[in-house]
Amino acid sequence: MLKIARAAAWAALPLALGLAHAHAHADSATDTKLSRILQDISAPRIEARIRSLVDFQTRHTLSETASDTRGIGAARRWIQRELQACSQATGGRLQVEMDSFIEPVGARVARPTELVNVVATLPGSSPAARDRLLVVSGHYDSRNSDVMDAEGAAPGANDDASGVAAVMEMACAMARHSFDATLVFMAVPGEEQGLLGATHWAKRARAKGLRVEAMITNDIIGSSTGDAGQRDQRQVRLFADGFDPLLRLLVQARSNSPASEAEVRANEAWREPLTQLALAGGAEDLPTQQLGRHLKAAGERYLPGFKVNLIQRRDRYLRGGDHLPFLERGYAAVRFSEPFEDFRHQHQNPRTEGGVVYGDLPEFVDFEYVANVARINAVGLATLALAPAAPQNVRLEATELTNDSTLSWAAGSEPELAGYRIVWRSTDSATWQQSKDVGLVTSHRLPGVSKDNVIFGVQALSKTGQASLASYPLPLRR
Repeated sequence: MLKIARAAAWAALPLALGLAHAHAHADSATDTKLSRILQDISAPRIEARIRSLVDFQTRHTLSETASDTRGIGAARRWIQRELQACSQATGGRLQVEMDSFIEPVGARVARPTELVNVVATLPGSSPAARDRLLVVSGHYDSRNSDVMDAEGAAPGANDDASGVAAVMEMACAMARHSFDATLVFMAVPGEEQGLLGATHWAKRARAKGLRVEAMITNDIIGSSTGDAGQRDQRQVRLFADGFDPLLRLLVQARSNSPASEAEVRANEAWREPLTQLALAGGAEDLPTQQLGRHLKAAGERYLPGFKVNLIQRRDRYLRGGDHLPFLERGYAAVRFSEPFEDFRHQHQNPRTEGGVVYGDLPEFVDFEYVANVARINAVGLATLALAPAAPQNVRLEATELTNDSTLSWAAGSEPELAGYRIVWRSTDSATWQQSKDVGLVTSHRLPGVSKDNVIFGVQALSKTGQASLASYPLPLRR
């Protein structure tokens, strides 16, 4: 049994140090809000929820739905009740809904099946920013060795009760506070059968023109120990990659039915600006990469000593997660996963062979580690939800030979907008290295900083010092 002792002393240290070393521009009220959110995230509650999900014996997408104690139906109703209880405890601030749909017969769906996304929405408090949606998810279905086995035990403690419990904990902690933008917390089914719940939600979001600014999925975030015994409680992987022209083919391949005319038009609308950015040298500076940089910076700022490993891939080889349907529809979407994986505890029938225990069981989950990954998520979402929208129409002047650089952008209109920040980095760096706050202007010249040598971005700043995602500048020529 690999029951991991909780590193309570270490877990508390980042919270104390992180806020002491918070960004110089963040105000005390914002720091207090972030501190309370981080402290409210509880490893014991996460453990209790993971064990409750495991107690349903299987949460296979095609498992029974009538029982109150076993199967995916009981699991989703329990998640709904838990989120409703959090909503009641915060004055009804969370709007909990069951997003139901019928999934037709497919490669891993033997019969037409009702699937239900459990969605808790925390509406934004600012009329000017309320339509900006920040989505975070985990998948509550599980599987064992046979992806079509809807009857056998499939505890799914790490994959992905860990992600669902983290999202539920975030929802309950963050519902106590107000944010300019809208936060959407989702527990989705059908991931193991083909990312079905996430695909349904992302497809509807794109068809309805929803402004999903960022999407995070948490999938297999439960262990800090790998199959070779390596262990590190202070790091997590963040998969963040952007647009690929082949994604249009993936969208078609994942669809069990032809895309509607509306979806085709919606897809074309987002594909063109991403293509322009990529062709202008911004293939590593698309919204998804900017989201990854934001989450890494915020997480490491407020939890010092915890490293977010930014990986510019959409996912691990041979695997995929619920961020992909969002990414494939042009949204900025990333995935958190644990630093190492022990495949004896994923997609396995619970059993013991040759003295080795197989199966995705709670005793192989590090609950303190899950809580810290939830904190990384929460601080990234909170700082983004308190920031203005990313600047639009950002341009880098390329009209003359000069070793200076001039950038311009369209003026934003959000009431909380206080100014702009230009950030830049060397071309071989994955993260921003330098910055300059330039005030409430729409252009700025940087003497002696050559556009030929660095990559730029422009962020919008709130009155409380929170920064938006960076926008990559297109060249402005004669």
